[in-house]
Amino acid sequence: MAENSPIEWTDATWNPVAGCSIASAGCTNCYAMRMAARLDAMGVEKYRALTRKSAGRAKWTGKVRCDDKALDVPHRWRKARKVFVNSMSDLFHPEVPEEFIRRVWQVMKDTPRHDYQLLTKRPDRMRQVLSKPGFEVLPNAWLGTSVENSEVARRIDELRHTPAAIRFISFEPLIGPISEANLAGIAWAIVGGESGPGARPIKEEWVWAIQRLCRSYGTAFFFKQWGGVNKKATGRLLGGQTYDEMPACIAG
Repeated sequence: MAENSPIEWTDATWNPVAGCSIASAGCTNCYAMRMAARLDAMGVEKYRALTRKSAGRAKWTGKVRCDDKALDVPHRWRKARKVFVNSMSDLFHPEVPEEFIRRVWQVMKDTPRHDYQLLTKRPDRMRQVLSKPGFEVLPNAWLGTSVENSEVARRIDELRHTPAAIRFISFEPLIGPISEANLAGIAWAIVGGESGPGARPIKEEWVWAIQRLCRSYGTAFFFKQWGGVNKKATGRLLGGQTYDEMPACIAG
């Protein structure tokens, strides 16, 4: 658990689930696969055998592991913080039991001092699960989906129809143009280029197109990074300034 996360838009990460599988093109160079392989090599049992080597690179095996002990972590954080839920997995992966999702939901309900940021590439399952009885809309639960290019823009509609206080989209890694998207009901958008080994390029016009969409829909715009092999070198300035906007209202 990272209490001081290097991710620009959150304060801490909380991983009650570990492991995942490739969902779409945005997963190809997933940092979590590399990190899971590294943790496995270090002997961290939670990440044992969650990845395999393929063409010299770590790839998810599709195995998912729920961590009961991790459920108590947010209770121990006395200071309020923004918490990215499952940076090393996807809470709505089909192998995560609904019963465990309910337990995660209860932790978030019991710790209203924190704001929880849940990001999934499977908004269809998120919508299906969270529409069931017992899953109340929590004011401190921000629900989001990843959209890396126009081919998966349909995820936005699934998110929009999911019961939520705040909805957001992570356009990261942005690997293709998204010039048209309906952001109605979306409170926040994060945009970022891919980073690390094999990073695919991002084009400035793609970023500006999303920024204009955000302005049109009243969506807060956060530009995270240009990315590349050395993301520190490329920085996060867009048009000579940083964009660190956060959602200021309930999406409805």
